[in-house]
Amino acid sequence: MKIRNLLFAAVAFLGLSAFSAHAQTAEFGVGGGLTRFTNRDLGSGFSLDDGWNLIFRLTLNNDNILGHEFGYAYNRTALLSDGQSTGGMAVHNGFYNFLVYGLREGKRVRPFVTGGGHFANFVPPGASASYGQGSNKFGVNYGGGVKIRVKENWLVRFDVRQFLQGKPFSGQLANPAGGNIKINQFSAGVSFTL
Repeated sequence: MKIRNLLFAAVAFLGLSAFSAHAQTAEFGVGGGLTRFTNRDLGSGFSLDDGWNLIFRLTLNNDNILGHEFGYAYNRTALLSDGQSTGGMAVHNGFYNFLVYGLREGKRVRPFVTGGGHFANFVPPGASASYGQGSNKFGVNYGGGVKIRVKENWLVRFDVRQFLQGKPFSGQLANPAGGNIKINQFSAGVSFTL
């Protein structure tokens, strides 16, 4: 069985377990910040520039210290050729994460660690994700953060995440670089809780 199939099975199992438990709280959030790439060389003189991100999250906290998070992140970057920009491009991330909080539900400040699976769609300049263009990669992500309750139903949150997946465009470049690329996301945002 391919690693991708195992990843899908694990994400589906963990995702379904979120709905089988009785959720105590749900959070709907939006945030944004910086996107930085590690091991950004794609081969043939191409690489990715750092950029910014916009992130949407749905979090289900079904235990005093456990939670599940589903989300989408839009990362805006540029494709570089020998250090010069060839145009802006997008990296779309869809993800599922399992969260473990350092403090129980109801506390004003709640630090957490997180890990899960994701897909990344790298869309080069002039292409469109809506037409199925781009390079799809699957991987794992991990990180942590803190949520701070500022009103009864409102939170602010700060996150640091690292997305690890294979390098994009491996069949499209003359001399593709092997290995993995890391997307480092630094974000701040707000969440509404139910």
